[in-house]
Amino acid sequence: MSADRRHVGARLVVLLAAVTALTPLTINLYLPAFPRIAAELGVGHEQVQLTMTATLVGIAVGHVFLGSLSDAAGRRAPLLVGLGAYAVVSAAIAAAGDVTLLTALRFVQGFLGAAGLVVAMAAVRDVYEGAAVGKVLSRLMLVVGVAPVLAPALGSQLLLAGSWRLLFLVLAGLAVVLLVLVGLTLPETLPWAVRRRGGTAAAVRSYRDLLRDRAFVGLVAVAGLAMAGQFTYISASTFVFQETYGLTAQEYALVFGLGAIMVTTGTQVAGALMGRVPAVRIVGGALLVATCGATAIAVVALTVGTGPGRLWPLLAALLPTIGAVGVLLPTVPAIALARQAHDAGSASAVLGVAQFGMAAVGAPLSGLLGTSVTTMAAGMFAAYAAAGVVLAVIARRLPGM
Repeated sequence: MSADRRHVGARLVVLLAAVTALTPLTINLYLPAFPRIAAELGVGHEQVQLTMTATLVGIAVGHVFLGSLSDAAGRRAPLLVGLGAYAVVSAAIAAAGDVTLLTALRFVQGFLGAAGLVVAMAAVRDVYEGAAVGKVLSRLMLVVGVAPVLAPALGSQLLLAGSWRLLFLVLAGLAVVLLVLVGLTLPETLPWAVRRRGGTAAAVRSYRDLLRDRAFVGLVAVAGLAMAGQFTYISASTFVFQETYGLTAQEYALVFGLGAIMVTTGTQVAGALMGRVPAVRIVGGALLVATCGATAIAVVALTVGTGPGRLWPLLAALLPTIGAVGVLLPTVPAIALARQAHDAGSASAVLGVAQFGMAAVGAPLSGLLGTSVTTMAAGMFAAYAAAGVVLAVIARRLPGM
């Protein structure tokens, strides 16, 4: 990689990070409003959680189309169109009058919001190579970690000023700002010479080749399972902390923010270790910590108990678990993208489908089975343990990085 490309890539990081932040904000900004949405629309907890599931499914499906499209049409155009349409749909959500329409529009919002994340990851692969991919992704994942810190806190403050509908108007405004910034400052990182030709048939071949790579598929499964465990926690947390532990929306935002800080710390630990410690060992160690942490959460709930005044033992077990997931966020994609130099958009798309598709499975799980601490812990444990088994199976096929 030339010095010029490194310089261009360094200039892109801040803008790509801002674009990347839209996805976690889309998911997390309205978390403190779950109880209010349920009350206003006259629905149960599980129906509100399904609006998050719809968003995650939309993000996953969006990755399939937008990732492949960005390999053929370049990075700028899909991102600009996605941001513009996202702003319109977000404004429409603010006017939704029932949970069915809300769920459908959240699916579309997630689909469009995927453009930022998939294009940002592919653009990093356009500019960087080898271990540098992981280091730059760790910086983007820093934003993915910080955004959830800010999102519930911002959402809870906005709820003091208005209804949950205001949150979606804010998202619409943010998309307009990003649209202007991208239109004015984002260069095209994918040259014409390396864009995929051949239309739909070529796109299908690209995905077929990716899915024939067993090590890549294994990494995709690890990424997806880790995200499923994380979203089992995220979707249950608003009810667990506010209803089981008696926190206000603002107190919940602070506690959720502590977890997001741990995710952020984990991403930066991963970036510091990348190139010094084999990436496969980093992933294995993080999965071990996450699995043990999920076990500890259940033990705390069963022995110490739950309810007001018993929060700190839970946090002592929960926070390291979430931090370990933060280590996984840049490391697994870095290993996977290192294997796919010419189909970075499609590879990023497959990773996104797995992550957000599996997150869509994890998000409503605790609501369907009961929003208790032990149910949340069981879902997290199952996901992290399964990811560890998959990693053990494919470890010998992975590069040393």
